[in-house]
Parts: sequence; C-alpha cells; structure tokens
Amino acid sequence: MAEENKKVAKIVVDRELCIGAASCVAIAPKVFALDEENKAYVLDKEGADNETIIAAAKSCPTKAIILYDEDGRQIYP
Repeated sequence: MAEENKKVAKIVVDRELCIGAASCVAIAPKVFALDEENKAYVLDKEGADNETIIAAAKSCPTKAIILYDEDGRQIYP
C-alpha cells in the first residue's frame, strides 16, 4: 500500500541526519521548525494534513524524517 494511503501517526526527526535544509519547514510550517542547532523538530504532528506531512518528509534531502502509521509500521522512507 502506498504511503499516501496510510495515516501518519508518529513523526520522528533523526537529528544525526538532519542538515537544517528547512524544506520540511517550508512545506509544513505548523508541523516542523528548526531549533537553535538548525535541526528540525516536530512542533505539532496534527499541524497539517497527511499529504502535506508526507510531502514534507519526502522533501528532506537526507531522509531525516521518518513517518510511522497507527500500527507502528514505518511508512517513509
């Protein structure tokens, strides 16, 4: 099943992978922000619709945003 059909239940940002490109913030500014280390973090996992969150995760050049469904299965990357 394509990730677009799964409901995003959990968002994890891998701080080791994050380079502060901020593409996630540009796409979903109510979901993601950058901290004082220029690393992304989750502001509000309910801050955008499913499609927008998936698009933000896919925009990350280092694939630092990991998405999980309600069953705890990784749906992206």
